[in-house]
This record gives sequence, C-alpha cells and structure tokens, in this order.
Amino acid sequence: MTLSSLLTNLVIPLNLCIVLLLLATALFLVRQRKTAVFIASSAILWTLFWSLPASSLWAGGRLEQLYPHTIPSDLPPAQAIVVLGGSTANSRANWFEPYNSATATPRVDTAALLYKAHRAPFIVVSGAALEGNISEAQVMANALMQQDIPKSAIILEARSFTTYENGVYTLEELKKRDINRVLLVTSALHMPRAMAVFRKQGITAIPAPSSPQIVVPSDPSFSFWQPNIRALNASRSIVKEYVGLLVYWMRGWI
Repeated sequence: MTLSSLLTNLVIPLNLCIVLLLLATALFLVRQRKTAVFIASSAILWTLFWSLPASSLWAGGRLEQLYPHTIPSDLPPAQAIVVLGGSTANSRANWFEPYNSATATPRVDTAALLYKAHRAPFIVVSGAALEGNISEAQVMANALMQQDIPKSAIILEARSFTTYENGVYTLEELKKRDINRVLLVTSALHMPRAMAVFRKQGITAIPAPSSPQIVVPSDPSFSFWQPNIRALNASRSIVKEYVGLLVYWMRGWI
C-alpha cells in the first residue's frame, strides 16, 4: 500500500472514527478518561462534519471550481485528448441525489464529445487493469468505439495505476507521436491534481473536466445542514484528493 493510499484510508471519516473510538475505549480502560472523551468527541465531530452537505459543497466544490467546466466548442484545439481512468461518485450528475444511469456522465463521454467537436484528432485513454485482465484504458477504448470513435484515433496507455503514473506513461506515448499539447479530461474534483501532475511532466495540458458533481440539487427540501448519508459516502473522494495533493507535493510530483 502506498503512502497516499494509507493516509487516505486512515482519514476517511468512517474509518478514522472507528479507529479513534477504539483508541478512546482503550484509554478509558486504563483510566485516561479525559483523553478518551476528547478523542471520542473528535471522532464523532469529524464524521458529523463530513455528513453535512455544506461541508462537501465547501471542501469539494472548492476543488471543482479551480478549473470550471467548459463546453467543447469553447475549448481551443489540441493535438490529442487525454482521458484518465476512474470514476468519481459513480459518475452521477449530483452527489446529493440517487444514482441515475440516464444522467451519469463518465469521463469517456466527455472525451467523445470533444473528439466529435473536432477539438483533437486523437484520444489517449490512460489506466491499467485494477481488477481482472482488462485495463481501464481498454474499457474506455471499447466505450469510445461504441460511440462511433474510430479505433485508429484511439491510443492506449494501459500501465498506469495512479495519477502520477498517468502523467509519466502518457508522456511516453505523446513523445512517440511528437504531441505536446493536449486536452486533459477527468472529473472536475480530480482535475487540480491531474493538471499539476501533467504540467510537472512538461506537458502543455488544457483542462477539460467533466461537469461538476458537487452542486446544490433542485429539490426544495434539500438542507445544507442536515446530515446526509450520500454526503458522508462521497466524502471519501474529497478526502482522497486533498491527501493526494499533499502527498504528491511532498514527493515532488507536483
């Protein structure tokens, strides 16, 4: 397990809450009661904070807004479109609403729209096999071909397991073809880290994020301050990005 994965799993609200409550219980048993109460209270408050929609809208929305979503026709042309593997919050349109396959927008759909808008002649799909023998790159390539993108326009990079490796191995594919200017596609939440990695590799990357997902729903009964299980579940992705940015900065990757 990498340092980034370890830190991410540790500070995920539910995981950290359980760990801290276990620690508090142990301290209570050895009569460190004041410390135990403080740690237990901190664990509950940390979980409560991330169960509030207002917290996700503030912390996650801040990352999403760094690179605003832009329609394909308003983006400049490039030599290739690079789409990174992964799915943030199941690609659903809004974190605070139930999953709906009809409104979900995978990253690969954004790449297809850019290609059909003639923003670039090639699409680089980047991602190794997380489970099984089929890479994320191949899965995305298959999805693109189902949307009438020609196979000849698709370039596979199937070795990367992390955002850092996305940048390193994609650069190798780009160099083979003398490509240095790309449109970078990933989720809006992930875009700040992805852009930082690609620019560190010397790639001229133009952000082309999928539509923001951390937005206020139209439901009039929606409350910013009422604990919400969807907000708590989605906090994993937000925490992952902040921890990832910290670890990548510490390692000199961004």
